[in-house]
Amino acid sequence: MREFIVEADGGSRGNPGPAGYGAVVIDAVTGETLAERAEYIGIATNNVAEYRGLVAGLRAAHELDPAARVRVRMDSKLVVEQLSGRWKIKHPDMKPLAAEAARVFPPDRITYEWIPREQNKHADRLANEAMDAGKRGDQWSPREGRGELRDQPPQPRTPTTSGSAPSPRGEAAKSEDDARAARNVATPAPSTGWGAAPDMGAPTTFVLLRHGETPLTPQKRFSGSGGTDPSLSDVGREQAERVAAALAARGTVQAIVASPLTRTRQTAAAVAARLGLDVAIEDGLRETDFGAWEGLTFGEVQERYPEDLKTWLASPKAEPTGGGESFAATARRIATTRDKLIASYAGRTVLLVSHVTPIKSLVRLAIGAPPESLYRMELSAASLSAVAYYADGNASLRLFNDTSHLR
Repeated sequence: MREFIVEADGGSRGNPGPAGYGAVVIDAVTGETLAERAEYIGIATNNVAEYRGLVAGLRAAHELDPAARVRVRMDSKLVVEQLSGRWKIKHPDMKPLAAEAARVFPPDRITYEWIPREQNKHADRLANEAMDAGKRGDQWSPREGRGELRDQPPQPRTPTTSGSAPSPRGEAAKSEDDARAARNVATPAPSTGWGAAPDMGAPTTFVLLRHGETPLTPQKRFSGSGGTDPSLSDVGREQAERVAAALAARGTVQAIVASPLTRTRQTAAAVAARLGLDVAIEDGLRETDFGAWEGLTFGEVQERYPEDLKTWLASPKAEPTGGGESFAATARRIATTRDKLIASYAGRTVLLVSHVTPIKSLVRLAIGAPPESLYRMELSAASLSAVAYYADGNASLRLFNDTSHLR
């Protein structure tokens, strides 16, 4: 029977705050790294991130050999003691994750061991890589030659003495969580399946509304945050009234947040008047700055700046001519804004009135799609989309480009 070591860690920059996890599967005989896993999970606590890392590591080990024995090594006293059955699991965010971890391998083939943090540097580094990626608006991806499961005979490796830089997540918060849980000494009740897991509570739901048409919209001109800031056209104002009526009929929106540009503020005002709500302005929801391309059609940009356009289409890091904003920079801004709004409106349904690129970026990040997916989404004026964000860091796309209220 093969034996694996799973080392896992999770961190949160703030507690809760932007969070990520890392996990590594190691051959217990040779010490060879067989698989790495990491992910940015949005706003979560240290403990939720640690549990998510454990589940990911166990799943990776199970893919390698479902009949193996597993030794889990973590620097989280809380997770080790809870899954060893010595501490009670009370927090509703952790109960379903603990149940999920317990289902991957039979309990007689898995053991848990606490290790000092300095011995868990590999998983800690992966967790920080994931959080850094999330800050950029990306998801973690393995470096070349890393992260893929391998099931061939292992080769001995030379031990490394290099480690990661100290984690910025805050050891004080981690220790405080462990100490708080140490007082709850009891054996967790066994789970009978995923359906038995408790409800994690209401998600934070963003209803994403693209503003109504402006005079530039039907002409398909670049209209970002660096141009003339056009107002809604007559058609756009009618669209705003129609979407306002549709949202009033649904009756689910509890708050409204809008980009600072005129067209989004006007669209948001129409909805707010119908719902009796105020509008908060969030600069992070503004459209991309298209630099010298503002006000031009795609054809005009292709004629005037052919090489710049070609580069821009080939890389999300490329900026429009004249010092505009790259899609990568927009994604970073949107990820930061998303996390800020999730923390501010936890468990509520919020209407975000924004633009094409911010809304597509929120959708892309929610489903883990690559940057080039932005070019493959159609987002109509005054359309509605929706994304739900759960306490465990997962996101769910619930609606995309709904224009039924306009017909």
